[in-house]
Amino acid sequence: MAETIDELSYDYEEEGRLVRKELDRRILSKGAWSTVMFLYQELDRKTEDWRAPKVAIVRYKKFNGQYRKQSGFNISSEKQARAIVDAIEQWFDSSSAASDADSDADAAGAE
Repeated sequence: MAETIDELSYDYEEEGRLVRKELDRRILSKGAWSTVMFLYQELDRKTEDWRAPKVAIVRYKKFNGQYRKQSGFNISSEKQARAIVDAIEQWFDSSSAASDADSDADAAGAE
């Protein structure tokens, strides 16, 4: 168990052998409930090659001074990751435009 968010790792070993390795991470939120996004690879046990990178978004809860995994979501391919990014960009681009228009209308009404 990790006491700090920086101590969290997505590496995983079986019988002393690394079978999942963390390539990178982004801390999305900190606090009693923290969210970390990991870029990782899994070992193909048949070929001994590392598979294509995947992404895991993991939610941790700090309890009794230790971070414990509460939930997680794996993005299993680059195609799926790009589809998620596209959807989020579209949602926030359109909502930003709506928010900007609302702000402009509010400002015009205040004059």
